[in-house]
Amino acid sequence: MAGELEKKQEQDGSVATRGGAVSGPPAVRIEGLWKRFGEQTAVHGIDLTLPAGHFIGLVGPNGAGKTTTLSMVTGLLRPDSGLVEIGGHDVWRDPVAVKSRIGVLPEGLRLFERLSGRELLAYIGRLRGLPGAEVDKRAGQLLDVLDLSGSQHKLVVDYSTGMRKKIGLAAALLHNPEILFLDEPFEGVDPVSAQTIRGVLERYTSSGATVIFSSHVMELVESLCDWVAVMAAGRIRAQGPVAEVRGAAPSLQNAFLELVGANGRAAGQNLDWLGGGAR
Repeated sequence: MAGELEKKQEQDGSVATRGGAVSGPPAVRIEGLWKRFGEQTAVHGIDLTLPAGHFIGLVGPNGAGKTTTLSMVTGLLRPDSGLVEIGGHDVWRDPVAVKSRIGVLPEGLRLFERLSGRELLAYIGRLRGLPGAEVDKRAGQLLDVLDLSGSQHKLVVDYSTGMRKKIGLAAALLHNPEILFLDEPFEGVDPVSAQTIRGVLERYTSSGATVIFSSHVMELVESLCDWVAVMAAGRIRAQGPVAEVRGAAPSLQNAFLELVGANGRAAGQNLDWLGGGAR
């Protein structure tokens, strides 16, 4: 039995620790990743290693390169150069193996809007190669947990922003991926829908799966994540456990502002004409 376990670990790259736990390859490994758009460099040769089995935040101000990075990592945008591996598989050399292991909720989510929520999940599940009965069972459970059962026969075009985020999350989770990538999943979402999404993600990661999501809301990241990477101007400024990145700062927000060079920036400077009823 021990020999079989060792053989399996050799095949999938995992290593047994002395305590009996198995540690495999990182969820994501990035080396020397570059992306330019004309004369503008969006991502500057970043190196990043994201551990498996964690709730990970990729944080940074608007324009930091978060969406571009996630798009390259998930195979939606080809990098100019660099290596991206997910679960030990090269994203561009072995895309089928990678895409069967990941779920993605991208920025500017585009859905088949003339389908109902239930029809969308049925279609996505069959595209993933799941048996019809299993798709129907999982779709029903996801619709129920995400509070969409009452709208499952409504066309997606008529869904609110929060409902669209939730049906997109259901589609990303339907095949039970090992790693879930979410680009600003809470942006434009009402508090009730945000709480529902949060509960589903916490349940998902508690089973040992990995969530990687981008955000610029530090309070949200600090309350959800146990690992964080800080990005600014296309470069990684810090990465590691949240407590380590926060350091001696009173909050992740303070540490973030320091890392991206925004501490002490005067708000409203040279706007002495603003307010006070002056014309």
